[in-house]
Amino acid sequence: MLFQLKKSIILNTDLNTAWDFFSDPKNLKKITPPDLNMTITSELPDKMYEGMIISYKVYPILKIPLPWVTEITKIVPNKMFIDEQRYGPYKLWHHEHFFEELDHGVKASDIVSYIVPFGPLGLLVQKLKIGQQIDDIFKYRSKVLEETFGIL
Repeated sequence: MLFQLKKSIILNTDLNTAWDFFSDPKNLKKITPPDLNMTITSELPDKMYEGMIISYKVYPILKIPLPWVTEITKIVPNKMFIDEQRYGPYKLWHHEHFFEELDHGVKASDIVSYIVPFGPLGLLVQKLKIGQQIDDIFKYRSKVLEETFGIL
C-alpha cells in the first residue's frame, strides 16, 4: 500500500537563497531531528547533482541503526528536485521537493510517497509509529526552516 505525505511552508526569503540552502546536501543533517541521530557516511559536495548518492545511518526505532542510501534522480534548478531510496528501511521512498517564488517569499513543498516493508506487520507499524514519525520529521524541519528564514 502506497502512503503519501504532502507538506508546504512559505519561507520569508528569496528563491535563490532557498535553493542554495536546500541544494547543499550538508544541510540535510540540520533539518533532521536529532533523535534520529543521523550520521552521513558518504562524502558530500557543496551542491547536489543528478545521480549523487548519499549514504547515511539513522536510528528511527529502539536506537537500532539502519543504513539508508538515497540518490538525487532529478534536478530542475530553482524549481524542484527528487530523491529516491536505493537501499534502506522502505520498500519504496520517493521524495519530491518543489520551490515556487511568490510575491513575498518562497513556497517550499514536499510530496513523500512511500511503501513500508513486511506486509501486514509493516502496515501495523505504519499505523502505530512510522506515519507519525514521518510527520514529526517534517514538523521539526518546519521549525528549523522557520528559525533559519522566518515564515509568512
